[in-house]
Amino acid sequence: MFVIRMPRTLFLCVIGTGLWPAMVAGGQAAPPVALARELRAHVQEERFQIVTSIRGLPLGVRSGLQTLFGNQALDIAEPGAEFQVSDAIVNSQLPIRRLVAAGCSYEHCLVYYERGGIDNTWRVALFHWTPEATRFEWGGIAPGGLVTIDDVRSAILSGAIKGPAGLW
Repeated sequence: MFVIRMPRTLFLCVIGTGLWPAMVAGGQAAPPVALARELRAHVQEERFQIVTSIRGLPLGVRSGLQTLFGNQALDIAEPGAEFQVSDAIVNSQLPIRRLVAAGCSYEHCLVYYERGGIDNTWRVALFHWTPEATRFEWGGIAPGGLVTIDDVRSAILSGAIKGPAGLW
């Protein structure tokens, strides 16, 4: 029987080198998902009423955001409030997200927020909602600097929102 002895470090390097391509392929971001034609028509035609605070969003949308964020609590600050803008945690009690703009129509709610951390980004989430049920419909990474819900709508219709967002 022929046995090859190799130091543990070399062995781990060989294993890691063999697995690296699979890890990279599995960790790549999914390609952008375009807004479906029917949803695009809704976003274009519906009249979104401005929502100025988290509490102004329907309960179903708040619950949907919690689910999207993967948290027990709704981890998002009010517009203009402090939040963890970078990965340097100054106050661990601050949320990592901050609402920038939101609006709801008769059938849909748009939520535009900033997400802090290592890679400070802006996100948009579109929910279909009724008093009976709410569901996440679409969303993605948005350009920063949008101020109003009409700015958000224009960015969506122009194709500037790149989905899916990965970490919400």
